[in-house]
Amino acid sequence: MSEAAQDGKEEKDNFKSLFLTILWALFIAFFLRVFIFQPFTIPSESMEPNLIRGDYIITSKYSVGYGKYAADPLPFPVRNGRLLEREPKRGDVIVFKPKDIKQHYIKRLVGVPGDRIQMIDGILYINNEPSPLVSTDLEGPKDAKDRGAMVKIETIAGRKGHFTFDDVVNHPNDNTGIYIVPDGHYFMIGDNRDNSGDSRFLQPQGIGFVPAENIVGKAEFILLSARDEFSIIRPWTWNNVRGDRFFKGIR
Repeated sequence: MSEAAQDGKEEKDNFKSLFLTILWALFIAFFLRVFIFQPFTIPSESMEPNLIRGDYIITSKYSVGYGKYAADPLPFPVRNGRLLEREPKRGDVIVFKPKDIKQHYIKRLVGVPGDRIQMIDGILYINNEPSPLVSTDLEGPKDAKDRGAMVKIETIAGRKGHFTFDDVVNHPNDNTGIYIVPDGHYFMIGDNRDNSGDSRFLQPQGIGFVPAENIVGKAEFILLSARDEFSIIRPWTWNNVRGDRFFKGIR
């Protein structure tokens, strides 16, 4: 074999090896995204103070099973329920797609099928039992009137407490009727109780009950958090990263 022919064969083999490496890398990335983890960015204030705008979170899919949006934007072959379904628990922070809405949402799951959910004077009742709510000396960011939201600690179903915001005393959202969660659905609510369009309201003000197959994953931890105009490919924006929110657990 001539030297030129040998060089051509080596070049072809190198190209083939590179192509297979890229193909395997894409397959592994796709597999991890569909079946294991998926990142999301928090775009709003509805889950403050626990999740804030600019948080980059990691959700686990294996912890809840695989619904029809597991491979979004590609279709996943599930119409009802979830493949390898694991029931999420009250108090879990869940990423999902509301019915007939294209965007992903993130809220706290407070009601499972059969539960009776109601808000009375700003306190969450589950099956006629109040979820303990304790005031703190903390205060949220101040608004234009130099008023900050009250920070409280709520405990759901005996789990470790989490913070909530109470922005307005006697807000219309503080008192609701009774919601009975239907089979195959869940009740979701935001931790920023006075500024969250959630299962307390029907569309377009809220999202209503969330079908089980629309659940995407359980929020596990904050990978990092950044203020506006941050981009990983623009080093001059890295100073916008919040140094106190790296690898922070979500509860």
